[in-house]
Formats: sequence, C-alpha cells, structure tokens
Amino acid sequence: MAARTHTRPHSAPRGGVGTRLPWWALALPVLAFVTLLALVLNPSDAHAAAGEPAISHLVERAQQLIAR
Repeated sequence: MAARTHTRPHSAPRGGVGTRLPWWALALPVLAFVTLLALVLNPSDAHAAAGEPAISHLVERAQQLIAR
C-alpha cells in the first residue's frame, strides 16, 4: 500500500504587484476622521439645523461621558 503525499498549494508571488495604494486612499479617510473628531470635540463649530435637539443632546451627553 503506497503512502499518500499531500502537495502544498502554490502561494501567491511576493513581487508586490497590486499592493501599492494611491496617496488619496489613505489621505481621504484620515481627513474624514480628523474632521469628525474636531466636530465631536467642539460641537459649537458645527452649525446644526434647527429642530434637531436630539442630536445636540446626544453630542453633549457623549462629551460628558468622555470628560469623566
């Protein structure tokens, strides 16, 4: 009875083809994160529409929780 041998699957080449991202693929998420963080830290700069007190209340509550 012959022993069974297992062959390893071929791994992907390590040439680095297709691994580079354009500059904006990192810059845009970072810019969005910084903008949203600035709005959370200082919501008085964000001009919310009238009639939405629930959102401003939620932001104030989040600030209180963060400040503790």
